[in-house]
Amino acid sequence: MDRAFENALDLWKPWLWMSPSAGHDWLPFFLKLTVFLAEQSKQPNDWHSRKWRHLYFRNPVGIAGGLDKTGQSIDAWWSLGAGFVEVGTVTPLPQQPNPGKIIDRFKETQALWNKMGFPSPGYKAVCVEIEKNFEERSTPIFLNIGKNRTTPNERAHEDYLFLMKQMYSVCDVFVVNISSPNTAGLRQLFTKDYFEPLMEKLGNESRRVNRPLLLKISPDESNEQLETILTTSHNQGVDGYIISNTTIQRPTASPYPADGGVSGKPLSISSMETLKNVISMLGTHRNNKLIINAGGISTGEDVRERMALGADLCQLYSSLIFRGPFIFKKIAREYQNSI
Repeated sequence: MDRAFENALDLWKPWLWMSPSAGHDWLPFFLKLTVFLAEQSKQPNDWHSRKWRHLYFRNPVGIAGGLDKTGQSIDAWWSLGAGFVEVGTVTPLPQQPNPGKIIDRFKETQALWNKMGFPSPGYKAVCVEIEKNFEERSTPIFLNIGKNRTTPNERAHEDYLFLMKQMYSVCDVFVVNISSPNTAGLRQLFTKDYFEPLMEKLGNESRRVNRPLLLKISPDESNEQLETILTTSHNQGVDGYIISNTTIQRPTASPYPADGGVSGKPLSISSMETLKNVISMLGTHRNNKLIINAGGISTGEDVRERMALGADLCQLYSSLIFRGPFIFKKIAREYQNSI
């Protein structure tokens, strides 16, 4: 890699000159241009590699759901050194983002705020994008699935099951997203009336299509709620957890809007606390479950810290905006240098 180009990009960060919404919309273009100008190819970025089930992870750092909603940048993520890619959230039918302002960034606190609400071109368009790379994939591909906002919670299982039936051939792992704060009523699916029946149906389907099933957890659950979630999902055969989604918690004198979710550095503490609680509560039930941590991870030292707490893998979202697209290679160097 041309380190001079990397340094120049770090200095200018042209995507930060744009509005947050424009920067998000133009992200696929910036990624492809970066790969082209830096003359990147899908070079192996192998460090701290591991196997889980039938999957091989070249390194433990991938992208979180929500960053590549359509799968159109999969090849670029590989070229830039991601250890795995999570696509989505995908919904059965196409849907627009929530109305009004849906994203903002805060350089002072290294945070992102969003209330997007699962904007998606629908499962058919995402299948087309993933199929371009799936057969020759160089890392595992996770698929983050969600319900359409017009689907009532009583029928939410139909959306999730539909996506699993239609898309298992273009993913290695399913990620169930019922923890986003940006779809009205979605988190109610964690309550007693919905959660166990939903997990039973999805667990059965994951075994039928032979794809592992991960549950994405909110950092806003109480310890009592978290223990119930873990016990129920474990009993229904969930294969692992992503910790965590964005938070609705706000500090005193918060600069962030009251609605929507916050990610980035402000999420670090609650994400790590939830990770520690999950590891502790699972105990001997952890077995071969995959534990992924996300929230405020930006450096090689952050990755080392989360893995020391029990995470198997880590995911990035906000730090890609603030540190730039070469962050995977930077984290690899930082991690190795800290040994």
